[in-house]
Amino acid sequence: TGSVETLITSSADEPFTVYGLIAASFEWPNDRSWVIFNLRSQARWHDGTPVTADDVVWSFDTLMEKGAPGYRYYYSAVESAEKLGEHRVRFNFKEAGNRELPLIMGQLPVLPKHYWVDRDFTETTLEPPLGSGPYRIKEFEAGRYIVQERVPDYWGKNLAVNRGMNNLDTIRTDYYRDATSIRLALKAGDIDLRSENQSKAWAEDYNVEAVEKGLLKKEMVPHQMPTGMQGFVFNTRRGIFKDPQVREALGYAFDFEWSNRTLFNGQYTRTASYFSNSDLASSGLPEGEELKLLEQYRSRLPERVFTDEFQPPVTDGSGRPRENLRTAAALLEAAGWEIRDLKLVNVETGAPMVFEILLYSPAFERIVLPFTRNLEQLGIEASIRLVDQTQYINRFREKDFDMLVWTWGESETPGNEQRGYWGTDAADATGSRNLAGIKDPVVDELIELLVMSESREQLNVRTRALDRVLLWGFYVIPQWHIRADRVLYWDKFSRPDSPVRTGVMTGRWWYDETKAAALEHARQ
Repeated sequence: TGSVETLITSSADEPFTVYGLIAASFEWPNDRSWVIFNLRSQARWHDGTPVTADDVVWSFDTLMEKGAPGYRYYYSAVESAEKLGEHRVRFNFKEAGNRELPLIMGQLPVLPKHYWVDRDFTETTLEPPLGSGPYRIKEFEAGRYIVQERVPDYWGKNLAVNRGMNNLDTIRTDYYRDATSIRLALKAGDIDLRSENQSKAWAEDYNVEAVEKGLLKKEMVPHQMPTGMQGFVFNTRRGIFKDPQVREALGYAFDFEWSNRTLFNGQYTRTASYFSNSDLASSGLPEGEELKLLEQYRSRLPERVFTDEFQPPVTDGSGRPRENLRTAAALLEAAGWEIRDLKLVNVETGAPMVFEILLYSPAFERIVLPFTRNLEQLGIEASIRLVDQTQYINRFREKDFDMLVWTWGESETPGNEQRGYWGTDAADATGSRNLAGIKDPVVDELIELLVMSESREQLNVRTRALDRVLLWGFYVIPQWHIRADRVLYWDKFSRPDSPVRTGVMTGRWWYDETKAAALEHARQ
């Protein structure tokens, strides 16, 4: 990742601010019907060839034609890329008024046309690709490790956006078969740094002498970034999940309070928004401009959007959510389901409610099993299917699942990507992230309004309205989030004292020879 660069880059401590990287400057008209990027003449590929407008145009055209499906959704509002000069390129937009689109185009990965012209971009390769960034691949062994080395004559090392960054001479990334092996390697000193994403491991697996002595640092680093939505996702393409009342009912079978207390050591907060941990999240009842916007769709929305605050079901944490299960049973009965011979069946067809929860991480089984046991009390047969990551990705791409666990990440400036997350056009597209299969004209219209927002205030209002409509659609059973990064590292690095909004940012770290020597001495 240290090899590929974009036209612009964001600031870690300045929200809603970007600076030029490959681009020295950019310009657009008042109606934002196009954007022009003026490239830095000193920008170079690692072979010394200049980065030009031809590279930018080729990158856009190739990613749209041959790249992952997400690119086609992300850049769907772009009509064309046009070379205006050796270091000047223009993107023409299909519609005017998209406030975010010029900045989205600045995030385009720029690839070397001269390198790829004689290679097949769609073929898997073990040849390290040519890049322009501060690092390049030095060596690797497929499936085991990659070593990146700092480029000594990196063209952009003196840019203001890069000062204080990219301080490590080499970065080696090792690959392991499972998380347990990674943790053992860290404690043995075979690796220097790990970001831990499992609460149980964070609480229990690092109670070792090295941590107690401060040799192996264990830190929770707060961040101020949106945490998005992680949850059990209903595939509404499946008949049993087409009814939102059924989806709502099943949410009452997930006991977050018990899970957080028993399984997560109280580390998590329940998620109640698709834009959690941000000012974009809906809360309370709609009011002001948000209410005014939603009123336009009132006849097509559940009345509770206007009368009730959305909150996921809450339990007492005892592990016996009887009241919630009674509520779930009542909702299922109202939706046309009943118990026959201890099984929940559809009143009209007699078909039982049976579905599969798709997972690829064994660590999630202990979390999902209590959920399936609660579902069993409702007469529902929910099984867990654990597959390897390759199968998981293939089934995700083809939407071949009943329910799975997924996380939609969100930025502070949501825009075009929302079409690929929730839009009707993405619902049946291979590889799209509209996993739930949402096809709602109100959602589509709110997405378009969001994309065309003309101010931060307008973006906030429209995003909160979209959030609220999605929540009351019960497309997911929200899970949890944490407002910090959990990181462990051997005490051989230093970093600036001032924290950044984005949490752990290892690009600012440097190897501290004094600390490394002290660590080596202490471990002897």
